[in-house]
Amino acid sequence: MAIKPSGYAGGKALVEDVVTVDEFKEWLRRFDVDKDGRISGEELRRAITSIFGRLKGWSMGKRGIKYADANGDGFIGADEIDKLIEFARVQLALRIVCN
Repeated sequence: MAIKPSGYAGGKALVEDVVTVDEFKEWLRRFDVDKDGRISGEELRRAITSIFGRLKGWSMGKRGIKYADANGDGFIGADEIDKLIEFARVQLALRIVCN
C-alpha cells in the first residue's frame, strides 16, 4: 500500500473528493500520535493543518475541539466523533458521506 500525503483519506483528497465516514476516521487516526484512541487539540490542529495550512489549522483546530468536546476534557473521544464529523462538514466544507 502506498503512503499517501496527510491530506488524503483512502486515496482521496479530503478537500476535493467525497470521503466516507470510515475513510475520514481512518485519516484522523493517523494524527493520534499517542495512540490513545482520542484526538487532542494539538492532534486535531495538525490534522487540519495538513490540508489547509498552518493558520487555518491552528484556529479551526481550536474551534473543532470546542465544538465537539462534549465533556470538556480537551479530547475528542469515540463518543464525540460524530460532532467532529459535523464540524468538518459545516465549518471545513469537507464532503463526508455515510458509508
